[in-house]
Amino acid sequence: MTVESGWQGRFFEDFEPGAVYQHPLGRTVTEADNTWFTLLTMNTNQMHFNTTYAERSEFARPIVVSTLTVAIAVGQSVTDITQNAFANLGWDAIEMTHPVFAGDTLWSESLVIEKRESKSRPHAGIVTVRTRTLNQDAVEVCTFLRTFLVHKRGSEQLGEVFPQAAEPMTAEGRGARR
Repeated sequence: MTVESGWQGRFFEDFEPGAVYQHPLGRTVTEADNTWFTLLTMNTNQMHFNTTYAERSEFARPIVVSTLTVAIAVGQSVTDITQNAFANLGWDAIEMTHPVFAGDTLWSESLVIEKRESKSRPHAGIVTVRTRTLNQDAVEVCTFLRTFLVHKRGSEQLGEVFPQAAEPMTAEGRGARR
């Protein structure tokens, strides 16, 4: 039996300035997402949770908390760009370019702006990307720069973490359907 590793993410060597990664998972934002995020982050601006208050605004309904939009965009990008990162160094030039509402589906993509070797960590490099998030109508809702430290391929710090079972996996194992 052959054990196939799952997607391991990109390493420093895999990034090239100019490359664009369209992150594979879209995410529909629900009213519950917005309410929970508002509560978790103690955001008391009524534009996010008070329908009567929000109806008086130019948007005529609650808008999604902007930091939730950024959090979703960052989360969407992890599979492609920061699976092997170990520290965010900064977010810059964050712009909320269009409001997000409950029911919108968000998609994100990232453009590699630059990369360089780390001077203090020989096992890593520094990468900067511009990420933008689009809604279901292909309207940009958010954009930002993000800089992070990412491991190089073969970095000692990335030892095997998947637990090794005492016995190999088989079709006849416990719980197998017959």
